[in-house]
Amino acid sequence: MSKANLLDAGLLPYAEALELQRSLAAGVIDGETEQTVILVEHPPVITTGRRTELETELHIPADAAVELTETDRGGKSTYHAPGQLVCYPILDLTQHGKDVRRYVRDLERAIVDTLAAFDLEAATYDGLTGVWMSPSGARGPRKIASIGVRVKRWVTMHGYALNVDLDPSPFTEWITACGLDDAEFTTMARELGRPLTVAEVKPAAASALADVFGLELGQAQAGAGRAAPRHAGTTSGLSVHAR
Repeated sequence: MSKANLLDAGLLPYAEALELQRSLAAGVIDGETEQTVILVEHPPVITTGRRTELETELHIPADAAVELTETDRGGKSTYHAPGQLVCYPILDLTQHGKDVRRYVRDLERAIVDTLAAFDLEAATYDGLTGVWMSPSGARGPRKIASIGVRVKRWVTMHGYALNVDLDPSPFTEWITACGLDDAEFTTMARELGRPLTVAEVKPAAASALADVFGLELGQAQAGAGRAAPRHAGTTSGLSVHAR
């Protein structure tokens, strides 16, 4: 078991959450801060990754009430909004195998276990990072969670976004999410046929992460971490994004 703080950041603008991640990751790298799992929701925002093709992926209506921001993770574009649980594990992979691909697979397993706590059967597919609801009846696989990570000096940033209860139409109408042209996106509430809050899902998400990564989670204060260096976004690192 390794120790980590659990930080429930509530509803936080994407830029503030990114600065928080950078601050905590810098502290973990320097041995000044414990590993931290951040659970958060974002106001409506579309984020682009290093492989985003702006001219072909983005078709945002002029009157759409959504922010557009560039980020330092790998991969393509995705969408965040209230009703989606976003999890940013700031973990030291020297304590978790020093294997980025294994880390992504472990994140997928934690999401699958979170969904199983609500009797939802999810699946993963070779070559498609992220988590999908298993085909049922006439319905094919439906994407319910996306993953995009960045690793610097074996410390992780970014993480996963699990659709709990929000309108998934922007994933296909505003962007070509994760570069997938023909994917169907869904939510936990839609699969369950009833409303569901992010607050209801957070305990299961935290428990699944603790089990998969062998974490002893303690509560952190919202101000945890040190001031983020203004140049943090310019440092080199390994970026991986799930499609």
